[in-house]
Amino acid sequence: MPQLDTSTWFITIISSMITLFILFQLKISSQTFPLSPSPKTLMTQKVNTPWESKWTKIYLPHSLPQQ
Repeated sequence: MPQLDTSTWFITIISSMITLFILFQLKISSQTFPLSPSPKTLMTQKVNTPWESKWTKIYLPHSLPQQ
């Protein structure tokens, strides 16, 4: 059974990676992006939740008055 010649694999893989890198760079550089995007103002509505209408106080054992 003959041996697989792998001597050219390194240069093939490296050249493929370089080619892909160049192609992606060209593709990205052809895109147009907005120069100064303006932020949108979002109007958030206040939702009243049941726990906001009540005040609760949690007493720690050390903050209770001495008996």
